[in-house]
Amino acid sequence: MGFESSPRRVLAAALSGIALTACGALIVLAWQWGMLATMLGLALCTAWLVIAGCWAAARSVAARRLKEESRPADAPPLTALIDQIPLPLLRVDGGTARALNRASRTLFATDDRLSPTPPALTDTRETRLRHEGRSWRIERVAGHDQSLVMLVDIEAERRAAEVRADNEMIDILGHELLNGLSPIVSLADSAQVAAERGDARLPGILATLTRRIEGLERFTRAYRMLARLPDPVRTPVAMDQLVGDLARLFEERFDNRVTLSITIPDHVVASCDRDQMTQALWALLYNAAEAALAGEGAPVVTLTIAQEADGLAISVADTGPGVPAPERARIFRPFHTTKPEGSGVGLTLARRIARAHGGDVSLLPIAVTTFRMAVRDASSSPGSP
Repeated sequence: MGFESSPRRVLAAALSGIALTACGALIVLAWQWGMLATMLGLALCTAWLVIAGCWAAARSVAARRLKEESRPADAPPLTALIDQIPLPLLRVDGGTARALNRASRTLFATDDRLSPTPPALTDTRETRLRHEGRSWRIERVAGHDQSLVMLVDIEAERRAAEVRADNEMIDILGHELLNGLSPIVSLADSAQVAAERGDARLPGILATLTRRIEGLERFTRAYRMLARLPDPVRTPVAMDQLVGDLARLFEERFDNRVTLSITIPDHVVASCDRDQMTQALWALLYNAAEAALAGEGAPVVTLTIAQEADGLAISVADTGPGVPAPERARIFRPFHTTKPEGSGVGLTLARRIARAHGGDVSLLPIAVTTFRMAVRDASSSPGSP
C-alpha cells in the first residue's frame, strides 16, 4: 500500500521531468547563442513571481485557519439561532412569503412557503395582520427585492403591559401601607408602655397615633376614589358658573395667600360631567397653589379656558419653582408625590377624568409650569358615533 501512487502524482512527476528537460535545453541554446544573461534574468523574475504567489497563498491560508480557530467550536449556525427567536419571522419576496423559524412555521402550519399568503404580508402599507383569531403587528425591514417581516402579538403585549402596571401598583400600595402601618405599630407600643407606667406623655402619643391613622385612612379613600371612578355623565355645563364655584373654594382654602387669575370667554358651555370636571380642575388648581407657595416670588396661579372646535382647552400655570426633569416622567403615576402630606392622587385623577372625556392632561415643555387639560365634546370623543 505504501508504494501505490495516484494518477495526479504520476502526471505531476511527468510534467516536472518535461519541464526540467525543457529548461536544460533552453540553457544550452542560450549558451550557444550568447543569451545566457537574458535567460538568467527571466528565470529570476519567474522565481520571484512564484515565490510571491506562494507567500500570498500561505498568508491567506493562515488567516483562514486563524479565523476558524478563533470561532468557538460549539457555536451554533445562524439558522439555529433564528429558529430560537420566539417571534414569527418571514421572508417576503413579491407575492410569496416563506417561514424562517419555528414560531412562523407553527403559526402558519407550514414547513416553508405560506399557501395562501395573507395579503397584509405583501402589502407594504399594512401594519396589522389578523390570523387565527389573533391580532399581530407587522414590523418590516425592506430590502431591494425582498423584505424581512416580524410579527408581534398585540394581545401578548397588552397583557405584559397590564402585568407590569399591576405589579407597579402592588409595589406602590405595599410601600405606602407599610410606611403608614409601621409608625402606627410603634406608637401603639409606646402608648401601651406609657399607660402601664402612668406616663404624662400618653395624651400626646395618642394624638399622634390618631393623626397617623387618619392619614392612612385618607390614603385608602384616595385609592378607592381613583380605582372606582365611574363613567362620566355628560350634561351641558356653564363653565363660568363652575369656575366661579372653584374660585370661591380656592379663596376660602388659601385665604388670599395665593392670587388666582382667571381668563375665560363669555357664555362657554361644555358637555361634560360637572362633578368630575370640578374634581379635575380643583386637583390642578390645588397642585398649582402648593407649588406657587413653594416659589420665591409672589404666589400666582393662572387659569385659562379657551373653546376649540372639538371641545375645551384648559391651562393651569403657577409661579412655583417648576418640576425637576427627573420628576416629569413620574408626576402622573398613582400615589407618586414629593410633598410630605401629599397623596399622589390629584394629577392622576385629573388625567383619568380628562381621558374619560376623550382628552388628556399633559405638562407643557415650557419655562413656566403649565398643565394643559383637553376635554373633547361627546361627538368627537373616541368611540362615539
